Amino acid sequence: MKKNRKRHISQLFMILMFSGLVLGSCASAPKSYGEPVYEEAAEEVATAPQAMPDDMEYNEEGRSFSGSAPDEVQRIVIKNASISIVVDDPTTTLDTVSKMAEDMGGFVVSANLYQRELENDLTVTQASITIRVPAEKLNQALGLIRGSSEQDPLNESIESQDVTRDYVDQKSRLRNLEKTEAQLSKIMKEADETEDVLAVYSELARVQEQIEVTKGQIQYYEQSAAMSIINIEILPNEAVQPLTIGGWQPVGVAKSAVQSLINALT
Repeated sequence: MKKNRKRHISQLFMILMFSGLVLGSCASAPKSYGEPVYEEAAEEVATAPQAMPDDMEYNEEGRSFSGSAPDEVQRIVIKNASISIVVDDPTTTLDTVSKMAEDMGGFVVSANLYQRELENDLTVTQASITIRVPAEKLNQALGLIRGSSEQDPLNESIESQDVTRDYVDQKSRLRNLEKTEAQLSKIMKEADETEDVLAVYSELARVQEQIEVTKGQIQYYEQSAAMSIINIEILPNEAVQPLTIGGWQPVGVAKSAVQSLINALT
């Protein structure tokens, strides 16, 4: 009886080990988007992602849909933006943008205020700031940032990354890992030989580590889709004023050459 039970435990353990090897041989590491917050997950991934119907309808934020798709599936889209503006006082604008992010339910990721020497030897204050705001307020935030300047932005861009397939992969993988964890825990309770206990414990620890990494990747996708990043460069008016000589405004190499000549003569 005891021998049969031991054989049964060994067979179950070998089946689980074989399943792990099969998953590992078919796996690919998950992609990372936006900030590299989490480590890459281990090589095993879950079953194939659910098919996405062609008749989905997306809201403005691109994070949910209606149609024939299952209700529990959400489209996960990470949207980030960059913008450069010109203002009279970068220091004041930096404070304004920081407060705007907090008022919207977001936060400041990083902020820098520094001195820059122009070609005419004038030293000006320049700033850069990175904020996170709720994804559904991204366009509103960009509008307020534009409104803090009397000029059009020097440049502005919005990037979108649809990570729905990777997100579904990770959710499926997590379910499989948790099932394996439960089965290993059951085997470990039934094992009475030291060798069996150690072998099952080692495999259980490995699976639990993969569960934590997978949860971290899922959380990263969810948080990145919920909170958009905006990188803002804040330039002073002096930094973009054109060089004018008798109605002529040299640009590029000509501007640099003329400015160097002026500096040499002053």
